[in-house]
Amino acid sequence: MDHDHDHMHMSPPPANSTGMPPMQHMEMMMHMTFYWGKEAEILFSGWPGARSGMYALALIVVFVMGIIVEWLSHCRLIKPGSTHVAAGLGQTLLHAIRIGLAYMVMLALMSFNGGVFLVAVAGHAVGFLVFGSRLFRGSEMVSLEKTTDLPLMSR
Repeated sequence: MDHDHDHMHMSPPPANSTGMPPMQHMEMMMHMTFYWGKEAEILFSGWPGARSGMYALALIVVFVMGIIVEWLSHCRLIKPGSTHVAAGLGQTLLHAIRIGLAYMVMLALMSFNGGVFLVAVAGHAVGFLVFGSRLFRGSEMVSLEKTTDLPLMSR
C-alpha cells in the first residue's frame, strides 16, 4: 500500500475565464458591506470606474432619480375630464416609470457605496420636500387622492 498522503500538496483553486481563482474574482466584483470611495460599479458594468468625474456623475444621476420618483409620486399630470381609459392608461404608464426608477435607485444602492446611499436618501428627501410636503403647498391639507395621479408607494 502506497501512502503518499504525507506528501500531498494543496493546489490553488482552478482559475476561471479571468485567470483569477473564483473567490478573489468575487471579492473584486461586489462589496457585501458599506464602503466609502469612488471606485465603484453602479448600475452598469465598469461605470463609473475609478474616475472621480464619472463617480460624481453617477451620484448626480442617483440623486436626480430619487427626486423624480418623489415627483411622480406627487404629480398631477392627468387632466381632469380625461376618459377613464385614458386616465387609467396614463396612471399605468406613470406607475411603471415610477417603479422602474425606484428599482434603479435600489439597484444602485446594492453597490453598497456609502456615497450612493447618502445621495439616494437626499434625493428622496429633497423630492419629498419640494413635491410632497406642505412647505410649497401652504397650510391647507387636501386629500392626497385629489392631489396626486398615483397612490403613494407605501400603500
